[in-house]
Amino acid sequence: MIRLTVLYNLSKDTAEDEFLKWRLTEHQSSNLAIEGVVRTDFASIDSAWPTDAKPKYRFMTTVDWPDRESFQKGFYAPDVQADMKKNMDMLSNPIYLISEILIEERK
Repeated sequence: MIRLTVLYNLSKDTAEDEFLKWRLTEHQSSNLAIEGVVRTDFASIDSAWPTDAKPKYRFMTTVDWPDRESFQKGFYAPDVQADMKKNMDMLSNPIYLISEILIEERK
C-alpha cells in the first residue's frame, strides 16, 4: 500500500471554521474520488509527545492506494494536480510524504 501523508497549517488568510466546513465535506469527497484511492482520513493535531512539545502542524491528511502504480495514476493525474495547486493558497508550510506501508496489523 502507498500512503500520502500531508502535514500542514492554515495560511494567515484562511479562517479555520470555513476551512473545516469545506474540508469535511466537499474536499473529503474529492479526495475519496481520486482514482484508485482505498482510504482517506483527515485529523486535527492537538498535542504532541513529549507532553511539553508543541505540535508543529495543526492538520494531517492521509490517502491510501493499493500499490504504487495506482498511486501514480491517481495522484499525478492533471486534474488532481491542478486542484492541489489551487488549494495550496489555504495552507502554510505543507509537507507531503509518500510512503510504502511494509506491514499493517490491527488488533
